Amino acid sequence: MAETSNVVYQVMWNRLISVVEEQAQALVRTAFSTSVREAGDLSAGTYDVQGQMLAQAVTGTPGHVNAMADAVPHFIRRIGRQNMFEGDVYITNDPWEGTGHLHDITMVTPSFYKGTLVGFFACTAHIVDIGGRGFGADAHSVYEEGLYIPIMKFAERGDVNETLTRIIRGNVREPDQVIGDVYALATCNDIGQRRLTEMMDEFQLTNLDGVANFILENSRRATLERINALPRKEARGEMTVDGFDIPITLRVKVSIEEDRIVTDFTGTSALDKKGINCPMVYTKAYACYALKVAIAPEIPNNAASLAPFEVTAPENTIVNALHPAPVALRHIVGHFVPDAVFDAFDKIVPGLVPAEGAGCLCNFQVSLRPRTDGPASKDARRSEVLTFNSGGSGARPEFDGLNATAFPSGVMTMPIEATEHAGPVIIWRKELRPDSGGAGKTRGGLGQYMEVGAMEGHEFDIQAMFDRGQHPARGRRGGQNGGKTTIAQDDGSKMHVKGKQFVPHGRKVMMAFPGGAGYGDPKDRDPELVKRDLARGYISADVAAKDYGLSAADIAAVEDAVRKGKAL
Repeated sequence: MAETSNVVYQVMWNRLISVVEEQAQALVRTAFSTSVREAGDLSAGTYDVQGQMLAQAVTGTPGHVNAMADAVPHFIRRIGRQNMFEGDVYITNDPWEGTGHLHDITMVTPSFYKGTLVGFFACTAHIVDIGGRGFGADAHSVYEEGLYIPIMKFAERGDVNETLTRIIRGNVREPDQVIGDVYALATCNDIGQRRLTEMMDEFQLTNLDGVANFILENSRRATLERINALPRKEARGEMTVDGFDIPITLRVKVSIEEDRIVTDFTGTSALDKKGINCPMVYTKAYACYALKVAIAPEIPNNAASLAPFEVTAPENTIVNALHPAPVALRHIVGHFVPDAVFDAFDKIVPGLVPAEGAGCLCNFQVSLRPRTDGPASKDARRSEVLTFNSGGSGARPEFDGLNATAFPSGVMTMPIEATEHAGPVIIWRKELRPDSGGAGKTRGGLGQYMEVGAMEGHEFDIQAMFDRGQHPARGRRGGQNGGKTTIAQDDGSKMHVKGKQFVPHGRKVMMAFPGGAGYGDPKDRDPELVKRDLARGYISADVAAKDYGLSAADIAAVEDAVRKGKAL
């Protein structure tokens, strides 16, 4: 009987995962922001009555999902169980009780079954605008970064708080888009609730206690088995990245202990004056993610599988920013956390983790308006366009890095068509960047070239959110570094990798996004793979000869085959 019960519980667990994936896909289909619809910058999950995460959607980002795992207990505490009713929906964008910055709205819906509270559904999405200075690092405190929504009720017993929606609309640049996203978040939770009700009817459940215990106990046991199979060691790692005005250094000590892994960021740089600081909830999300993908990638994410990964950092370091630090671009630092953790973990378990990659997303937001240096066309308009782009990921011990692929965030690069549809912006160029992947036995993934401008009659500000301009991805175990980030206007005017910068009418911004680093000695790379990369245009003839030692005769043969259309 016990064995049958476990089989049934496993079926229920799988069903819960499918429920939250449908929840996430509903958000993708109904969201207004391109960051959700095209890039998948979202998360969705279901929780037990204590607020412990039971299942997360496959679609989504670790920064949202793992941070959101800590958020639901804050909602329970702030709202109070005695104030929770059927038809309620709760909302916040609190960086310290949500997912790290004001541009993420998290919504939680209590799930009732036959009048009894049985759990919660939660979801998060990045919205294009929340007011304030706009999405960028220029603020000096969180108060400048946009509208703050404390944990509160968006709807009570099915009635939407119209006062709140009017306040939101009155404080953002894209009111229809933002309110549309809020309703999409609420709707996707409602879909999760409906599917859960159908599941409970089918399995004749009155609560989720049994399946919750099964999920959490099995996940905890499986994760602890992986941890306890590791050597009892500790190691230190560090990495330096551009920062805003001055470089920042992440220092970390990873300690493998019985039944847990402790990650300590003592020694990391202090707070920055600009908005690249990272609240602890987001640092924890990516530190846990790094270790989990290294040792237990196939164990589903939930409260128990994350619990053995403990993360600490001194207060008011750049990875544990306290209120009211500016945190709008907390993802830049947060996305470098896994590479810092991997630098330490590689010394404990060699040959497992990848080389460094581009790290943070290569995002930029364009704020367009009618030109002010001359007559604007009658159809010129104001618009906010956010686009998500990626550099290359780091080479893995046995495989090349992925080209133009976001790691660790996992969000998708936006298509040109979707970006241009969002406003009067023109993407003149978007293509892979040859030679940007670091050479190695396995090669780093390539970055991208992008050129962006505006339609006739417009000027714009561009909010650059890049890094790796001075500190490229570092190779591992003999691999070479990836390519650096560059940004300039088409007249040669230099630009900064971060911050809001004006682009006059008729000018373009030329960007080269960073590549991932290589893994292992380039001389050990299979010559056939070098020839393939040369034929595909991933590397130049100079790199093939200098870094990989490919002979002049082989290079000539590949180039001849390409001319004749016989090479891949």
